Amino acid sequence: MSSLVQSVDWLAIAPPVVAALVGLAVLVADLFLGEARKPLLGWLAVTGLAAATLMLLPLLDADRSTFCLVGDPGVCSYTADRFTLVIQFLVLGGALLTALLSVTVLKDADKRIPEGEYWFLLLSSVAGAALLPASRDLATLVVALEVASLPAFALVGLRHGDRKSSEAALKFFLSSVTATAVSLLGISFVYAATGTLHLTLVAERVQTVDGQLHTLAQTGVVLTLVGFAFKTAAVPFHFWVPDTYVGAPLPIAAYLSVIGKAVGFTGLILVTVVALPSYAEVWGPALAALAALTMTVGNVGALAQQATRAYSAVRLLAWSSVGQAGYLLVPIAAAAYSGDAEKSIGSTLAYALMYGAVNLGAFAVAALVGRTKALNRVSDYRGLYASGPLTALLMAFFLLCLAGLPPGIIGLFAKVTVFSAAVDAGLGWLAVVMAVNVVIALVYYLRWTALLFRAPDGEPAVHRVPVPLTGALVLTGVLGIALSGAPQLILRLTGTGLF
Repeated sequence: MSSLVQSVDWLAIAPPVVAALVGLAVLVADLFLGEARKPLLGWLAVTGLAAATLMLLPLLDADRSTFCLVGDPGVCSYTADRFTLVIQFLVLGGALLTALLSVTVLKDADKRIPEGEYWFLLLSSVAGAALLPASRDLATLVVALEVASLPAFALVGLRHGDRKSSEAALKFFLSSVTATAVSLLGISFVYAATGTLHLTLVAERVQTVDGQLHTLAQTGVVLTLVGFAFKTAAVPFHFWVPDTYVGAPLPIAAYLSVIGKAVGFTGLILVTVVALPSYAEVWGPALAALAALTMTVGNVGALAQQATRAYSAVRLLAWSSVGQAGYLLVPIAAAAYSGDAEKSIGSTLAYALMYGAVNLGAFAVAALVGRTKALNRVSDYRGLYASGPLTALLMAFFLLCLAGLPPGIIGLFAKVTVFSAAVDAGLGWLAVVMAVNVVIALVYYLRWTALLFRAPDGEPAVHRVPVPLTGALVLTGVLGIALSGAPQLILRLTGTGLF
């Protein structure tokens, strides 16, 4: 039996390790700090996440691997390649923005959210999410997935005395546990058929299985896809999303909409494209159908929200995120049909980075409005331009980016990369479905945008912007505007080959 090499490349594993160590430091510091000094924990977490993000820079020059098998250095459990670094940048950068939102929200929460536990759980989840893209065996993949997911359950229900929060946490927990159980069953079938957990070895050995083992492997592929469909909020496994986002503290809703999705899609890519490329005839059509169904139900659900009175801005963003999940699934499905799977996956990475920046920006504006409007309804954004011109312009920019309209060039390019991946793979019908859904999404994004510039009802509310929230708005705004001017930076980083 092979054993693991004992030497460890500490630089390669530094990003998730730094996040985990800062989480432990926060937990210990919480024991010794008085209530008046608890806000220091938030700034410690922000500093730690910034440090973890900076640890990605030394890894850009070459691929690094560690925890490799003796006698076969090409089979490793942890690999820091371009794919890993792009996802880790999305996870750690998104978590940093979430932390900036959280500093303000926790201060306004009037002690209903225990700060020490909040920061420890957030950093623990981030450590798991940063570990997952580097995982190259199924055991590490499952462990990272659960380390990212389990603290998120508690974060959703951490607000004391809030029934909505508790119900959201329970629904999130039950759906995720079901997804994990189904995924583990599927992975166990794949292991039984191949006799290995390493993704590259699974890819080699699964091609030689036949008879009953072939049926077992196919069943494992299907069950694994179902499990990850829950994690990615793909329809019909999306039912937990709206209530969970509304019931969770707003920064956690933002975290789940970006980092939570990154975790699910990363696991899906590793299992399908890396471990099971020879079963593309199974997972390709399934993911294409899921993509079409998810984007359609998500966008129609968001549109239907505007037919109800006093609909929540967070609930609308939740349905929007379901629709965006459908777009993210398109290039993964295209990888099954395309001769260049790397280019297809690059399209997913590019879309995820662009979507993450502007979606977190939209949640940052929602956090600002929520400081004076507890219900945070879309109608509360009416006349925002009169009370905060810059904030309204930023929100309009983020919504236009999500819609894929100028001046949100970053959103337009994101959709073009996904559309191109579908067309290049011969999935013309899926490209047509996507085009129809883009038009549907325009309706509710443009309605919300127009509302920002209408005359306010009564005296406009004054929105005072705290420093951490200002930082989140500035970072997302600058990033979105800069990338709208030079979207080729992300396209080159993710290797889509469009430029």
